[in-house]
Amino acid sequence: MTVTDLDLEACAREPIRVPGAIQPHGALFVLRPHDQVVVQVSANLSDYLKDAVALGKPPSAPFDAVMTALMQWHAGSEAFFQTRLSERNLTLVAHRAGSLIVVEVEPAGSEPLDAVFGRLRSFTQKLSAENDIGRSLSIVTQFIADLTGFDRVLLYRFDGEWNGQVVAESGNGKLPSYLDLRFPSGDIPAQARALYVSNRLRIIPDARYQPVALEPSLNPETGDQLDMSFAQLRSVSPVHLEYMHNMGTGASMSVSIMVDGTLWGLVSCHSVAAHTVPHRLRETCDFAAEALAMRIGALSRAEDAARRVELSQVTSRLLGAMSAEADWLDGLSHEGDLLLEQVSALGACVITPTHLRTFGVTPGGENLRRLVAFLEQRGEDREFFATQSLASLYPAAESFADSASGVLAIRISRLHASWLIWFRPELVRTVNWGGNPHKLVAERGRIHPRKSFDAWRELVRLQSAPWSDAELSAARDLRSAIVGVVLRKAEELAQLSSDLQRSNKELEAFSYSVSHDLRAPFRHIVGFAELLRERENSLDEKSRHYLQTISEAAISAGRLVDDLLSFSQLGRASIVSKPVDMNKLVADVIKSVGLSCRDRTIKWSVSDLPPALGDVTLLRQVWFNLIDNAVKYTKPCPLAEITMTGVTRDDMTIYCVSDNGVGFDMAYVGKLFGVFQRLQRAEDFEGTGIGLALVRRIIERHNGSIEAEGEVDKGACFTFCLPTEKRKGRAIA
Repeated sequence: MTVTDLDLEACAREPIRVPGAIQPHGALFVLRPHDQVVVQVSANLSDYLKDAVALGKPPSAPFDAVMTALMQWHAGSEAFFQTRLSERNLTLVAHRAGSLIVVEVEPAGSEPLDAVFGRLRSFTQKLSAENDIGRSLSIVTQFIADLTGFDRVLLYRFDGEWNGQVVAESGNGKLPSYLDLRFPSGDIPAQARALYVSNRLRIIPDARYQPVALEPSLNPETGDQLDMSFAQLRSVSPVHLEYMHNMGTGASMSVSIMVDGTLWGLVSCHSVAAHTVPHRLRETCDFAAEALAMRIGALSRAEDAARRVELSQVTSRLLGAMSAEADWLDGLSHEGDLLLEQVSALGACVITPTHLRTFGVTPGGENLRRLVAFLEQRGEDREFFATQSLASLYPAAESFADSASGVLAIRISRLHASWLIWFRPELVRTVNWGGNPHKLVAERGRIHPRKSFDAWRELVRLQSAPWSDAELSAARDLRSAIVGVVLRKAEELAQLSSDLQRSNKELEAFSYSVSHDLRAPFRHIVGFAELLRERENSLDEKSRHYLQTISEAAISAGRLVDDLLSFSQLGRASIVSKPVDMNKLVADVIKSVGLSCRDRTIKWSVSDLPPALGDVTLLRQVWFNLIDNAVKYTKPCPLAEITMTGVTRDDMTIYCVSDNGVGFDMAYVGKLFGVFQRLQRAEDFEGTGIGLALVRRIIERHNGSIEAEGEVDKGACFTFCLPTEKRKGRAIA
């Protein structure tokens, strides 16, 4: 830590609440309530109250009426007590300090009460008729300048970092104008701001005053210095007096503007020479500041409410667009302009692990993915992020500040890195400071306030326009709407899935029933046709041909029924998964298929096949159908060549069955695995059109996949994949 840092810390710890002294434009004494004994006084008390109040004794007889009223106040809950000592033309104000009562007296002034009320009435009428905050500020500065006679009255507003800007000013020209100038937060340290919150009004009639000590310096009741946080006569920090001297002011007064419990700004009054303002007029200034605070609050809330209504209408339109589409993201994409209007952005994007959609002006895709990685790594609120200066938090953003200096992001999934992000470009602007805000003056081992208040210009970069509360709220509302739409879509899909499952079960039951009931009639047709042919020896050749055709058609229909029965049963049957020796399984299938084609020349090529994990009976059906197809569609070939290979890659095992048969046109590959879909004429190649559909269903129930490639008259290749033991975590349905 540097010496300068230590000096700044010491400045921040300065005991401004317990200075041990007061300003000389009034006097102070401290009472012990239970016996009304004075336990502490300012050294100048006798200048104001003569011998009526003395240390170590209760106030004397002239104070009896005041003391009675004071004790009644102390027994109540009011924060302050105030009265007028007419015979001495003094104002007396009291407040509690722990278990003690602090009493202050100062000259009452000569301003007639009726005149003050007249001015106040005129002021309140003007303020209540004004609906613009900026003009309301000017009304207040002019009223306080006219009422108090200060040479310059500034209205000073704090920003989010406690820098202040002069937003209104009234003056007589004796002091330079500070209108629109900014002052750094260091000009009013945190502990001073805390005092502005607790004690709204402070006056320094003469910046060259000599502090008046308290006697004794430590309060005998507490053993500590007196807490003077609420004392209007409290002596101020020497650093502040030096600040006033450097500013060229001989007197000052400040009134806090508290909007909804927060220090919004200050009314800051200055004069070239010493200048005092009686307590009655100061109270009027405080009333004016409170009236302004209520007006600011009311106008701000009205403006915010109107903006929220406007943005809620945008949210409703976006919600309607998202709800109207099967995929909410498509609905959002159709309303890109509305999405930008939602928070007054110039760019936006929706980014998920697999998709990126942009609207308006945004950084490039790679920068967007890196930004999402930054958002994901933040340990704070990971569902909402907003900044007007992204580069200050994420230095890499400086490279795309022209499109994204301001960022507002909402997380739209708790499971995946999915975000909706809005962007605002860099707003390069010039800020006029009242002196160099970055310059510290250090002399003789301590920090001094700066001496120059000349306008000092600073070019501000890497910042966008700030996001308003209404816009932040609108973003949160949209996030809730998106989550609601996604959940509703998920419920609709779940219901649809349930309906489909029920329909599939009903269809499977129906097909099973039909297939089962049709088997017997077809067998009867074949049997009775054979009996008729054997019994009737007198039938001519044409009649026998008819009977043969009937038998073959019934046999074909019976096979179709059997295949349909197998297909419907597959959806109902459970799968028993275990290791399967594919070499042995394929050898058995080749042997079985070969029995029906002994008169053909077939060249079998079978490589070493890796084992599989699945139901051995169903996998046998897969191999049988694929090999039987290969034998069938190589029938026109003088030499049929059928090849079977297998290989394991990562967590999948891949098997291929290829042939040199008639092949097929790849334009129709989409129909190949459908039920009753045939790419060859039935009279050329027998079959039911269900075999490949059955193969695909078996493979898919094993969480695998199948595809085919072919070329007319050059053969076909069927490739199917099955998961290995590594992917056993994926349950087999």
